Amino acid sequence: MQSPRQTLSYLRELLHERGLEPKSKRGQNFLIDLNLLDVLTRTADLSRDDLVLEVGAGTGGLTARLAENAGAVLSVEIDPDFVKLARENVADHANVIVLHADVLRRKNDLSPEVLTALEELRAKSRLPYLKLVANLPYAVATPVIANLLLSELPVERMVVTVQWEIAARLMAEPGVKDFGALAVLVQSLADVSLVRRLPPTVFWPRPQVDSAIVDIRPRADLRQQVVERVGSVQAFRNFLRDLYVHRRKNLRMALTGWPGGRRAKEDVDAKLAALNIDGRLRAETLDVEQHLAMCAAFA
Repeated sequence: MQSPRQTLSYLRELLHERGLEPKSKRGQNFLIDLNLLDVLTRTADLSRDDLVLEVGAGTGGLTARLAENAGAVLSVEIDPDFVKLARENVADHANVIVLHADVLRRKNDLSPEVLTALEELRAKSRLPYLKLVANLPYAVATPVIANLLLSELPVERMVVTVQWEIAARLMAEPGVKDFGALAVLVQSLADVSLVRRLPPTVFWPRPQVDSAIVDIRPRADLRQQVVERVGSVQAFRNFLRDLYVHRRKNLRMALTGWPGGRRAKEDVDAKLAALNIDGRLRAETLDVEQHLAMCAAFA
């Protein structure tokens, strides 16, 4: 069975028949450009060796395309009405599970239900590669990406649509306004590249901002470097969170007024001098290596 053609007319008719409307609070902006759905799947470079995690099944349009190319798909959808729609659209694909769940337990944790379902499907399918491929709802995009990177799951690739603002933050370089804790964390663990910038017109309903398809490729060597330098990726995340609580402060002020307890200015000055870092600078002017060095010295 071919994938449903998720065009504007198809979606409007389908939702009208069910008495449904997209819910903005849940980020239900459906990708209606069929070429871009193809771009998502091509960039993911799917094969029958891949287990795919999709967040936001929607009507199942992308889900079915993933199922045609991957070994197995776990698609997570929070809205019960769309869970039913997605399950109907992928009924002929035996390699798909549409899970009714919130992908997050809270902002900094993936749902145990989702993790359990993913582990069970991995064990059953015995597929070697795990990929995230999704038109991510805006509200969960950042925590989903960050938490998957921080997890022990062997994620080989993430090909996702996100709000343009998030894409800019993921790819930002030191010294620009978008560079911050998210950029440092993601770039310390993965390579990030822009696949395509997307105008609002390729979605329905149209969002108020541009979006982007980004390709995130976790690297085992980068992860090992973080672990060797600072103990764990979670320790690095915690350090970045506290460092950027007041991002307008310079390094000396941020490190002395630490959320976990104040530090002596003399100690801060001595450690920064040893690292050859000027305490008058702000954190967003430093590169990933300098953030790792500070974490090793202060955390």
